Amino acid sequence: MSKFAIPRKTVYRLSLYFRILERLRQNRIETVSSAALAKAVGVKPTQLRKDLAHFGQFGTRGLGYNVGGLLAHLANVLRTARFQPVILVGAGNLGSALLHYDGFAKEGFEIVAAFDIRIDRVRKGSEKSPILPMEKLHTFTQKQNVKLAILTVPGTSAQAVTNGLVAAGIQAILNFAPIILQVPSHVVVHNVNLAIELENLSYFIA
Repeated sequence: MSKFAIPRKTVYRLSLYFRILERLRQNRIETVSSAALAKAVGVKPTQLRKDLAHFGQFGTRGLGYNVGGLLAHLANVLRTARFQPVILVGAGNLGSALLHYDGFAKEGFEIVAAFDIRIDRVRKGSEKSPILPMEKLHTFTQKQNVKLAILTVPGTSAQAVTNGLVAAGIQAILNFAPIILQVPSHVVVHNVNLAIELENLSYFIA
């Protein structure tokens, strides 16, 4: 089955299942029922079973799921079982904050380089996550076989930068720019608009 045939919400829920299973493993719990796992994520057991059915048959009736086995399978599906290099484009305030975030490494991801048009930001690069000029993006991405990118550039330049990312072989983009990007069908974009997120939260304020 093509990856693009799997609903994006299903893939998102897989990440939630994965984190619950990881917590269970840390607590040395070996099996978990579909009802308990579904409740921890906030979905119905039927939804959990439907999500997992996209990737095979899991669990034993009356016994539930083997925590370690299901965790290993989801890690492989989500590609967290192996290191995933990521590049970041736009080393401004938000980009800089993401460069200093330690949580990515814990999940098997590392920002291997950042790119920016500002020469002064380029000079601030560290050895761990160098900040390089945009002219080096294509060569670096090809050489390091990077397929994931985080985009934190202004909306006015986001599409042009995205075109360059696609040309360099990037297949998935986490987009913080406040515009809808136009990409080929083989490229996946996930938009993170902080203003919209706050707007949605404000709806629930009494």
